[in-house]
Amino acid sequence: MLVSALLTSVGINSGLCILFFGLYSILRKQPLNNEVYLPRLLAEGKSQRTSRFNLERLIPSTGWLKNAWSLSEDDLLASSGLDAVVFMRVITFSLKVFVFAGIIGIFVLLPVNCSGDKLDNIDLDNLSNNSLDVFTISNVNKGSKSLWIHFSAVYVVTIFVCYLLYYEYSYISSKRLAYFHSSKPQPHQFTILVRSIPVSSGSSVSDSVDSFFKEYHPLTYLSHIVVHRTNKLRLLIKNAKRLSKRILHSRSDPSHRKYHRSCCFGLCGRKVDLVDHYGKRLEDIEENVRMEQSGVSFTGQEVRAAFVSFKSRYGAAVAFHLRQSNNPTHWTAEEAPEPHDVYWPFFSSSFMQRWISKLVVIVACILLTILFLIPVLLVQGLANLNQLEIWFPFLKSILTITFVSQVITGYLPNLILLLFLKSVPPIMEFLSSIQGYISHSDIEKSACDKVLWFTIWNIFFATIFSGSALSQLDVFLEPKNITSKLAVAVPAQASFFIAYVVTSGWTSTSSELFRVIPLFCSLIKRPFTGDPDDDLEVPAFDYHKDIPRILFFVLLGITYFFLAPLILPFLLVYFCLGYIVFRNQFINVYAPRYETAGKFWPIVHNSTIFSLVLMHAIAVGIFTLKKLSLASSLVIPLPILTLLFNEYCRKRFLPIFVGYSAESLIKRDRQDESDPAMPEFFEKLVTAYQDPALMPIPYFSDTNSITTPLINNNNRV
Repeated sequence: MLVSALLTSVGINSGLCILFFGLYSILRKQPLNNEVYLPRLLAEGKSQRTSRFNLERLIPSTGWLKNAWSLSEDDLLASSGLDAVVFMRVITFSLKVFVFAGIIGIFVLLPVNCSGDKLDNIDLDNLSNNSLDVFTISNVNKGSKSLWIHFSAVYVVTIFVCYLLYYEYSYISSKRLAYFHSSKPQPHQFTILVRSIPVSSGSSVSDSVDSFFKEYHPLTYLSHIVVHRTNKLRLLIKNAKRLSKRILHSRSDPSHRKYHRSCCFGLCGRKVDLVDHYGKRLEDIEENVRMEQSGVSFTGQEVRAAFVSFKSRYGAAVAFHLRQSNNPTHWTAEEAPEPHDVYWPFFSSSFMQRWISKLVVIVACILLTILFLIPVLLVQGLANLNQLEIWFPFLKSILTITFVSQVITGYLPNLILLLFLKSVPPIMEFLSSIQGYISHSDIEKSACDKVLWFTIWNIFFATIFSGSALSQLDVFLEPKNITSKLAVAVPAQASFFIAYVVTSGWTSTSSELFRVIPLFCSLIKRPFTGDPDDDLEVPAFDYHKDIPRILFFVLLGITYFFLAPLILPFLLVYFCLGYIVFRNQFINVYAPRYETAGKFWPIVHNSTIFSLVLMHAIAVGIFTLKKLSLASSLVIPLPILTLLFNEYCRKRFLPIFVGYSAESLIKRDRQDESDPAMPEFFEKLVTAYQDPALMPIPYFSDTNSITTPLINNNNRV
């Protein structure tokens, strides 16, 4: 890529960022946009709509920047939980890494890279029409002693990154323990999920659970709730909620259409009152809900799984860690998620369905990876003018226009790649949801892993090996050549990834602030809805979308800091934007949906270790190609030491993220003994894991039949 093409991409994306920031600072002050830009504050009653016109609304302001900057970590922890704190720690960790690497890269390595022979052959007066390769390590002469500076930089940055990883792992581990000790008693701390429950003839699942735990855990067992298959019931309730909203809108908005024709999609037939029409349909659904709830109470609808609660955290931990039966396939236990975090559709599928689903997910991920090579090939063709002229000879005359060629090679490829990547997180989330996880948080963590490694494979490796599936396969069929091929391919794509950081990083972050899609949807729905507060939904932050993007940029920065240090300033701009934007979004937009207490950090740690090892492999190949065999040999201990460091961290810190120690559990249980609120907590714990589909849900219809429980749950003990 030419310097001019990169500058064009930077110019376009910088303009978009300024536009989004300017529009946001104006639109956020308009009352009609509060549900887009301030949904959390509206839901919490900290922001109110006002119809009074004020000229200041039309003037861009920067007050929100001050609020975002001044937010302390303790305030973020109190308002958004430890997961939000960990997410922001990922950004500050990245900033520390690339400020340090940037100082070395820009002020030390970049001048060394520019000292090669290639710079002598270019016209400095026409620098924009030259390749960015002159700023990379490719410009350094073979056997040059200055390569030892790159060697030293690899060692120094590796040590610094490992130090920061250790510090952050230790800090977040201590925060996780402190969060546990300071939090109020939570139902999931006292509960386990038991599956594969054996049932004797003439007995129910509830009876089996009750008799088993009363016999083997008599001192700590409290109660249980048997899980039922309620997938049909959930669908009915969803339809009932949708109809109740329509009735509310019809009653609250006098201008709303009051009549509807009964035939042919409302085009012909007699006129019927719209509210009465919806009301009758809602009554029919309510009757179906009653019948379905009654049917669920039968033993045939029971799933051989139950949430079992205990009188202490330690009692729940003992039951979780001990094998309950001589037959290891019976009475299998796992930690229960938070009640609102339970993924109830999981229980409506059989064991065979879940087993088949896991195979389907594996096949789907492989097929998606292969299919995604198509847009990668397209992008590589657009980035190469010669290749583009071969594919589309009729465009040759257009491509001779300087600005057009700069846009096509510098901006368009990354825009296309970004648009295709937008579809990956929802697909991976869906695949994870059918994989057999019992909680939304587990689904999101699994989706986060999938998106991360999909991005690394399809964006990094597919791009550097020219997007050819056969060439990628050839690389891994000949493992001896991996380092040498990486050494050739990675520096050649430096300019592409710099443009990728600008497009996918800068513009995506500013569009996150501007909330393009929610704003567009709000503008479309506004004429057809009544009171906006009736449909107000506070969104939750999608960690599986943004954590993989950040970690991919960390990988790019670590692997390219000594190859093409010119990428580092662009990364620093991205992380600075992210630091401000995401803090603002946590204040005004997103509310926590569940809490994993920092369990995303091990993903961050492992990904960073992978980035370091990848950098070491590239360094070995680079120094070999540059005829500096001694430096190549001296780099080899680095990945070994890095992996040993990772193993130490895994044994030292990872157990804290898997479960809590007996010391912590017993200490909390003893504190609760003097808490007068514990009896009330245990009363609520008995029904905490009741399926929402079986709980009383009020609808806004004329009948009150559904506002009371329709069945008596005989599974409560």
